[in-house]
Amino acid sequence: MTKPKSETKPNILTLGLPKGSLQEATFALFRKAGYRFSVPSRSYNVTSDDPEVRAMLIRAQEIARYVDEGILDVGLTGLDWIQENGAKVQPVCDLVYAKVSRNKPRWVLCVPEDSPIQSVKDLEGKRIATEVVNLTKQYLRKHGVKADVEFSWGATEIKAPEFVDAIVDITETGSSLRANKLRIVDTIMETWNQLIANREAWKDPWKREKIENIAILLDGAMASEGKVGLKLNVKKEDMGTVSKILPSLTGPTISHLGEAGWYALEVIIDESEVKRLIPALRRAGACGIIEYPLNKVIY
Repeated sequence: MTKPKSETKPNILTLGLPKGSLQEATFALFRKAGYRFSVPSRSYNVTSDDPEVRAMLIRAQEIARYVDEGILDVGLTGLDWIQENGAKVQPVCDLVYAKVSRNKPRWVLCVPEDSPIQSVKDLEGKRIATEVVNLTKQYLRKHGVKADVEFSWGATEIKAPEFVDAIVDITETGSSLRANKLRIVDTIMETWNQLIANREAWKDPWKREKIENIAILLDGAMASEGKVGLKLNVKKEDMGTVSKILPSLTGPTISHLGEAGWYALEVIIDESEVKRLIPALRRAGACGIIEYPLNKVIY
């Protein structure tokens, strides 16, 4: 017997978003993908413009574990925290962005600039501070080194040499390490963000389709970074010259205009090329040139 409509439980996808340094960059990416989130003051609950998505702000270090346990259906966190927690989750898509750039952050082994330590082998019997205890222990085992690894609650850069011999810390640009007079000995791993799903949620047809829809839009938003669209009109006799100037993602889209002997072209280009291309296109005979921003590029 079909339940009355008022008794039908709505489909809801529970989404974990990283609180902290990645929060604003993550919200900006989701806005480009078409999802708008807002956070009331002093709250971890996120208001979503999609009634089928219940979003929560959680520290990135914990998201993978909660996705593994099924408390969250889907989450966005770093590959490093997935491995640190040993979480058994379904990878959905990679999203390579950080708090200040699109570079991949690295977990690096560091020592003070004047330290005699030159390689991982020199850490035998030494003391190391880090937030990624499991990853560091795995790295040491791989190199056959026994050292004391302690958990760091933060401000890890200042702990060597007063408290420990070395640290393992994350860096995006290396500026903080240099400011604290630290030298990189080795890179333990590169990391990047992943959209991950609970394995049971992934088996649910509605949830999987919803997760895949989010992934497609996030991928499209990432692909549009640093790109713009150009529209321009060209006379038939100028087409050859203009086409040689234009780079494009897949080749220009060309259509006939109502006026005989004229064509409309549309292309996607790197934003960094705009200041060079537009004057060159104008000199080659193009006119009616329009530059427009892109939110998503779906390959």
